[in-house]
Amino acid sequence: MKTTAFLKPLRHAALGAALAAIVGASPAKADEQFFPLQSYRVGPYAAGGTGFFGGFIDYLNLVNTRDGGVNGVKLTWEEGETQYEVEKGVEVYERLKSRPNIAAWTPLSVGIAYALIDRVTEDKVPLTTINHGRTDSTDGRVFPYIFPLLLNPYSETSGIVNYIATREGGTEKLKGKKIVVLYHGSPYGKETIPIYELLAEKYGFTVQQIEVPHPGNEQQSQWLTIRRVKPDYVVLRGWGVQNPVALKTAQKTGFPVNKIIGNVWSNSEEDVIPAGDAAKGYVAITTQASGAEYPVVQEIVKSLYDSGKGNLQDKKRIGSVYHNLGIVNGILNVEAIRIAQAKFGKRTLTGDEVRWGFEHLQLSPERVKELGAENLFRSIHVTWDNHEGNGYVKFQQWDGKKWTPVSDWIAPDWALLRPIIEKSSEQYAKEKGLKVRTKEDVDKVNGPTGVAKQ
Repeated sequence: MKTTAFLKPLRHAALGAALAAIVGASPAKADEQFFPLQSYRVGPYAAGGTGFFGGFIDYLNLVNTRDGGVNGVKLTWEEGETQYEVEKGVEVYERLKSRPNIAAWTPLSVGIAYALIDRVTEDKVPLTTINHGRTDSTDGRVFPYIFPLLLNPYSETSGIVNYIATREGGTEKLKGKKIVVLYHGSPYGKETIPIYELLAEKYGFTVQQIEVPHPGNEQQSQWLTIRRVKPDYVVLRGWGVQNPVALKTAQKTGFPVNKIIGNVWSNSEEDVIPAGDAAKGYVAITTQASGAEYPVVQEIVKSLYDSGKGNLQDKKRIGSVYHNLGIVNGILNVEAIRIAQAKFGKRTLTGDEVRWGFEHLQLSPERVKELGAENLFRSIHVTWDNHEGNGYVKFQQWDGKKWTPVSDWIAPDWALLRPIIEKSSEQYAKEKGLKVRTKEDVDKVNGPTGVAKQ
């Protein structure tokens, strides 16, 4: 596979980072909270892995450096290289799961996340799948330990269709339109096939869904098909090298880039910069802004990068989409710990106690501002039965140098989605012989105020 010039430094730096000792990677002690990181710093998806896990580690490091941890509890971590492969992800889980004081798992891989659902449930440790994962895990009644924070694949799909509707002048204008979904040939890519079909039926547009085999560096036949179909929009549900290849191939076949709408894993600088001029005008969904002007990012620069302690090898990536998503993920994890500590005590927590913190992860706009993240991401409201939040998204457009917002926050169609999610989760519970939690069940454990009993 040919590697673009933009990604070569990432690969080379990642090889060193994957083999070197990581700051904070030490055996967990009684006053430490441990994060096992199933990261990927090599392979075709290294850009996403290095950016996201770099941002996550930067935020954990900032909390340690600035605050001495969370109420005196130091945050520690260790990385295990997965190369985005399920088997390696499971190997890392089995190797690190015996470590004490685990806070949460964050594999940033749909395949690995699916493989861990039963394991983390049995081990009673939360698994976060920010912006991805199994859609019906949003239903906390059935999946008490899984948290698809900010966005799930179905709410993302609904948000994209709602955005296209705003461009067309309303949902009634979608009737008769043609939409092609170009999706990554993986469990992640295939996750939204049924919801696009459902939305097409509801709004009267036609949808054709075309698979791009992993890793996606050859797409000529797919784009020739798109040229024959002549769709009004193409939704790019890509990942890694698939995205810049799609943009460059679209240009070669004459499809207008501003009619391509990227999903949440097709929205980074690493997706557009290698595509050059072919990416100018491209629009993509996002749950968080890019840019280094936010106070929390500036604190990371001052506290870490100015003293050579930052995790990214390339400082130009500070404030990029993946880096900022990693920072937001760090905020959500740390705040879940802080919220749980307010109940269980300012000490190291069990995984089950951290899970309780995630189920009470309610960050108001005022709290987000206090954390230095105002306008970086929207507030979040997680509950015992809604493990995602509200699913709000924005859309951004690449101008050749940076991302610029082109929409307000857009909500998914929860009235349509929630019954589908519950039907799927209840079927899963039936197959697994699981009890569907009720509010009464939760109150028996948590008390009528939702505060866990000790």
